[in-house]
Amino acid sequence: MAGVAHTGTDWGKAHFESIYNCPDPRRYFSTLHPLDYQIPHHGQAVFRALADALRRRRGDRPPLRVVDLCCSYGVNAALLNHRVTLDDLYRRYAQGGAGTAAGERLARADRAYFAGRRLPGAARVTGIDAAEHAVGYAEAAGLLDRGFAENLELAAPGPALCRELAGTELITVTGGVGYITARTFGHLVDCVAAPPWVAAFVLRTVSYRPISEVLARAGLVTERVTTRTFRQRRFADDAERRAALDALAARGLTVGGKEADGFYHAELYVSRPAADVAALPLAELLPAL
Repeated sequence: MAGVAHTGTDWGKAHFESIYNCPDPRRYFSTLHPLDYQIPHHGQAVFRALADALRRRRGDRPPLRVVDLCCSYGVNAALLNHRVTLDDLYRRYAQGGAGTAAGERLARADRAYFAGRRLPGAARVTGIDAAEHAVGYAEAAGLLDRGFAENLELAAPGPALCRELAGTELITVTGGVGYITARTFGHLVDCVAAPPWVAAFVLRTVSYRPISEVLARAGLVTERVTTRTFRQRRFADDAERRAALDALAARGLTVGGKEADGFYHAELYVSRPAADVAALPLAELLPAL
């Protein structure tokens, strides 16, 4: 498949570097659709449920403040705040290819498209991603209230981003853990005024323990949904499948009923202050799971 390079993560996961920083998201969606990339769909239901719970707890206050890590073209923000589905986005961006002028026209069209589908009480979403073109597109399309093209693996947040992070109530991530580590999360919690909730979908090839330990030092209790896993996408090829299965075996994990089906599987981790965990058990917070 075009765009795949087998020189990336330490467990041999295929890279799609050529699609992550284009002038618009068409190549991203047209490349990932044949692989049945679906983790943002799972994130939509979970993130909406968490956002609703936070709104009920906080009452009549300004919009909920959400930070989406590895935000790319604002996909999670689109699904959180608008009457759209992931399938809607696949249909909208079915044609591949890109160009700066075409991207600017599509961003203007997208701003109107999403404005007409925006949900009442939409959250204020700040996106963080090292891909500056993708972040810029998400801002231009009106999906992100603020976007920051910063790599928190390499440096602490700049002053503007740290100020923006101060009021964060929910941090979300669907596909970045493994590329981002405890270092990024440590930088984030250093900037927040009070510990936010954190919801992370994490491939089973990756250990979340270093991140949960950082979050624990910030006052958060991390729980894992144990009733199910979540398909992320199909393996790009046999080499990627073999590398993933080897990584899972090294972690002592079996793949029956999970990666044996030809898909990466992710687990969901939710971190909250201990008082919130006690007041609202995870099974009640996310009853559909």
